[in-house]
Amino acid sequence: MKLALFDLDNTLLAGDSDFEWAQYLIDRGVLDREAYEARNQQFYDQYKAGTLDIHEFLDFQLKPLSRHPRDVLDAWHADYMRTRILPMIRASARELVERHRDETRVLITATNSFVTAPIAREFGIEHLIATDPEERDGSFTGGVRGVPCFREGKVTRLEAWLAGQGYGINNVIKSRKA
Repeated sequence: MKLALFDLDNTLLAGDSDFEWAQYLIDRGVLDREAYEARNQQFYDQYKAGTLDIHEFLDFQLKPLSRHPRDVLDAWHADYMRTRILPMIRASARELVERHRDETRVLITATNSFVTAPIAREFGIEHLIATDPEERDGSFTGGVRGVPCFREGKVTRLEAWLAGQGYGINNVIKSRKA
């Protein structure tokens, strides 16, 4: 298998989808600006500094999903895609993904799959490895399911995905970064 792995935030996107999702909810008045904006910035700064506690962050980021029905979340996400994500997609990122159309394309990101699955579809990337929000009876619980796709968790999740595809890490054709 020839594999093309893509990172999302500040790579394919000219910005961070996780940070922007929280800002979007703040701007809509879904989350209290005073309570959430400074905390969102603090987590983003920790992420950039390499000091982020992923479980503390996920508790902050996933709890709001549990407070709203899925159809409402999906409607907000469609607007978020239009107003926040599409403007962050550069033509060069689309071109990079397209250059790898004959390979197995995978978007691998720490950002949760609720936020990133529509972004992967927008790029035409067939596979997504992301942090999975826990769901019960079609609603988000506010928790995380399985290993977060962050730092060494990305490797763990990639290895599990490859095994699910019938490959080991050593069977993947290695190529230089395009």
